[in-house]
Amino acid sequence: MPDSELPDLPVSRGRVLVIDDEADIREGLETLLDLEGFTVQTAENATEGLKKFEAGIYDLVLLDLMMPDRSGLEVLDDIRKRDSETPVFLITAYGSIEVAVEALKSGANDYFSKPWDNEKLLIEIERQMARTRLERENRELRRALKQRYSFPNIVGKSERMLRVLDLVSQVAPSKSNILITGETGTGKELIAKAIHANSPRADQPFVGVNSGSLPPDLLESTLFGHVKGAFTGAVANRKGYFETANRGTIFFDEIGTLTADMQVKLLRVLQEREFMPVGSTETIKVDVRILAATNAELVKMVEEGRFRQDLYYRLNVINIPLPALRDRKEDIPLLTEHFFQVYCRENEKYLDPQGRSLLRFENEAMHILMDYNWPGNVRELENAVERAVVLSTSDTVPVSVLPEHVLHSTGVRLPRESGEVLPADASLFEVVADFEAKRIVEVLEAVNYSQTDAATRLKIPLSTLNQKIKRLGIVVKRKTASN
Repeated sequence: MPDSELPDLPVSRGRVLVIDDEADIREGLETLLDLEGFTVQTAENATEGLKKFEAGIYDLVLLDLMMPDRSGLEVLDDIRKRDSETPVFLITAYGSIEVAVEALKSGANDYFSKPWDNEKLLIEIERQMARTRLERENRELRRALKQRYSFPNIVGKSERMLRVLDLVSQVAPSKSNILITGETGTGKELIAKAIHANSPRADQPFVGVNSGSLPPDLLESTLFGHVKGAFTGAVANRKGYFETANRGTIFFDEIGTLTADMQVKLLRVLQEREFMPVGSTETIKVDVRILAATNAELVKMVEEGRFRQDLYYRLNVINIPLPALRDRKEDIPLLTEHFFQVYCRENEKYLDPQGRSLLRFENEAMHILMDYNWPGNVRELENAVERAVVLSTSDTVPVSVLPEHVLHSTGVRLPRESGEVLPADASLFEVVADFEAKRIVEVLEAVNYSQTDAATRLKIPLSTLNQKIKRLGIVVKRKTASN
């Protein structure tokens, strides 16, 4: 029969395993599910059911609660030890609230008493399978993103950062020189390391050079090495960064700070793939990929004659522009959580038993972080989070722990001294804080500074009152009883 005449094969809506010791129940479920387009396997006892479960892949299990060899709850426990995801519906003739609760606590996804409503059972099976498919798709998506962006130290979900990571994943396997541009603190070196780590040179050296931190004469010998006697203090031959980075990657940070003479020498290496150590007359061949970064406007420097045009085009084969943090503020909560994790571990504080950070910013503090413009970008945010970890006295980080310049830039002032008048240009946050402080002090005085009684009068939890007292800088002093 020609292919065009082959009948269409039915597409299964899912694979279901029925485990029940009653033949009528097994046959009835098999017929019902088969008519609805499901592929069905059956087992007449717990032992056979577990063997079939281990041997196959199922989208759902219908499991009898009472069987002669083992109970359904025991079988469910064995299934969950092997597989925590496959949905299991328990079915029984002994319907009760207690049994239902026990079934759900044991890991069942639903519970049906005999006799059940077939239509309802089919609806719940379809609903559960759809939910499971969605969860699996989400896991696959997360797994695909992890594989697509294997950059563990780069955090971000914003559209602009995802475009950057897309570009990084595309260019990493190539041999092309790359220019990474962006403001100070945007993570240019992290991007450079990610490119190297995802390139064929990943098992070779990555050498970073801060072009602006070394004087020109020292930078030359640092890059190209020197021979013994090349200058005063050169008591032995020494390899430079280019020779060290051979077959690997060399990263020039702040490339715009190179002097005109060093620009010429770097251009020669880019063109000829060779260099001469200081004081030597012999050239050394190298295979080095060059990545460069700058926060300067190199195009403007080229126009002004401060940066060589030919070197610029050699470096700027591919440009990766990094967005400022103020242009991807949706990444701030993710970055904050990441840095909390890093510095809680580093300081060995506020960690749960699994080693995860317990610290979180108060809502007001997080609002301030989102409002601030972060001129120092991710590096400045990292510093603020590290400060919060060090200075925090509870796992909820208050506004008062934020750097003063962050508070000032967002129009927030720390709690005022007693008697200080609220300024006319006070922010809403300050007005609310001022009212809270006055009300809390008023109630504390009325109850002889008993925080428990004050919390009761204010109708807030005692822990909330304690947090507000700390944040607002309220001094709690118990009154002395009068004679």
